[in-house]
Order: sequence, then structure tokens, then C-alpha cells
Amino acid sequence: MGDTKRVLILGASSAIAERWARLRAAQGDRLLLVGRDPAKLEVIAADLKARGAGDVLTAESDLADTEGAAERFAAHVERLGGLDVVLVAYGVLGDQGTAQQDVGRLEHGLRANFLSAAVWCELAADVFEKAGGGALVAISSVAGDRGRGSNYAYGAAKAGLSVFLEGLAHRFAGTPVTVVSVKPGFVDTPMTAHVPKGGPLWATPDRVAADIEKAIARRRPVIYTPWFWWLIMLIIRNLPRPIFNRLKI
Repeated sequence: MGDTKRVLILGASSAIAERWARLRAAQGDRLLLVGRDPAKLEVIAADLKARGAGDVLTAESDLADTEGAAERFAAHVERLGGLDVVLVAYGVLGDQGTAQQDVGRLEHGLRANFLSAAVWCELAADVFEKAGGGALVAISSVAGDRGRGSNYAYGAAKAGLSVFLEGLAHRFAGTPVTVVSVKPGFVDTPMTAHVPKGGPLWATPDRVAADIEKAIARRRPVIYTPWFWWLIMLIIRNLPRPIFNRLKI
């Protein structure tokens, strides 16, 4: 089965994380799945064991809550017997209108999508630095590339996470520690169930998972997935403000 890894997945019940976990299971990796729904985690764990995972552990946790984060993270590492790869895959899409009217919901979204994710990433980075290697992967979004009126609360949180990951990648440049910021476009998942779908811009979780796996192998600090979102966002980032303001996006 080759060089198997000890893999921690934070937000393991997300569609993208589940599909990526299947790729790791096929390699015989030892996995620890963390999320809020223990019943769902057990179902996923059983599937991963059937797909060849060396072992699959689960842990119930509200990842947006960072109280005692250092101790909780250390416990995960201890259960795995060390750490080689971390995927941070949880988040909330939220509703921009609700965030504008309810600062509590605004704060919750910022905490779930940026503040807590940054805490877990920093803890993983410290473990990898001491170990002399490892791969940290976190899912950001193309929404963080430019602020838009339709989702600037979500976009701001993802922009913060993207910059945080960029800084971590710079910190570990030239070392055996890999940091990957994943920027998906539209992905057909339960998180986007309320959004009308269809057309070539939509990707499946399997496509994103495969791109994540390639990025880890190639040690790419940033990936847009599918790849064409790199070009789309290049255009959007460079549109003059008067033109950008007239777009209904």
C-alpha cells in the first residue's frame, strides 16, 4: 500500500472532505474524522474502512468553537499516533441579507469561516514544524478574491483565510512542510442545495477532491478548482470598479 499517512480531517462530513477521504482510504491511510454529527461520521467511517483505510477514528466536535483548541488538537494528534496531513474543510455559506440584519449571525459566519479555521491551521502548522514535515490543506473560496455585494460577509472571511494560508506557505517556503489553499468555484454540495445549478461552471465534489490530491503531491500553495476559475477570477479582480459595480454577481 506504499507510504501510508496519518490524516486528520476537520469537517469530515462535508461532501468535498468525504470524497477526498475516499482517495486517502484507497491508499491505506489512518484517518481521524472530526465533525458535529457523530452518527454521520460513523457512516462515513464504515464506508472508508470498506474502501481500504488502515484505520478510521471519529471525534465529535464543534470546530467553530475554539475554546481549549490547543488541548483538543493535541488529543487528535495523540489518537492518530502522529500527524502527516490535515484537511480543514468545514464552513458555513450563510445568507448575506441575514448577516446584514443580525450581527450575531455575521459574527458566527466570520468565526466559522475564518477565525476558527485560522486557529486550527496554526495548531497544525506548529505540529508540522516540530515534526519537520507534513501537509496542511484548507478550503477557502473564489469568493474571497473580490468583495461583492451579494456575499461580502462570506467573501471577507474566505479572503482572510486565503491570506492567512498564503502567509503560512511563505513561512514554510523551502521546507518539507506543504501548505495548500484550495479555492473552489461553484460546487454541487448540500451547502449549495438552495442555489440553482447547471452549466459548465459547476463542479462535483469528486472533481475538487481529485484536484486537492494533485495539489498536495505537487506542493502547490494555491489551487483554483476547477482550473478555469483562475482565469475567471483574474478577470474579475482586474475589472475597473465602475464596470464591476454594474455587474449583478
